[in-house]
Amino acid sequence: MENSLSSPNGSEKSPPSKELLTSNTASTLCISSRSESVWTNTSRSKWDIYHKPIIVMSVGAAVFLFGTVITTLSCFEFENKAVYKMCGPAFLSMGLMLLVCGLVWIPIIRKKQKQRQKSQFLQSLKSFFFNR
Repeated sequence: MENSLSSPNGSEKSPPSKELLTSNTASTLCISSRSESVWTNTSRSKWDIYHKPIIVMSVGAAVFLFGTVITTLSCFEFENKAVYKMCGPAFLSMGLMLLVCGLVWIPIIRKKQKQRQKSQFLQSLKSFFFNR
């Protein structure tokens, strides 16, 4: 009889329990963490911090401009005028929504950065006074 269990259909074998116990939890948690800056004190560049909201704002601005062009085309005589009248405002609203989401995201990131700096400062003060 084998040490490893098989899946219900018998096709896959699970690893022995000894392999699961040997993993180092702290290092695994640090590696699998979404934000490594919590675990490391390395400073990140501005692009690393703000690249997601900048991309969202850029895509939103592009979609908004595309919606503006489509809406403007509905004012002229074309054979598919109804399609332009339907799609134009939809692209306008989606673009505006992405643009506003990106604009709101930046102050949220700044606030988190300030809170993280305060937290690190308070932790250093606490370790200074209590670790004597």
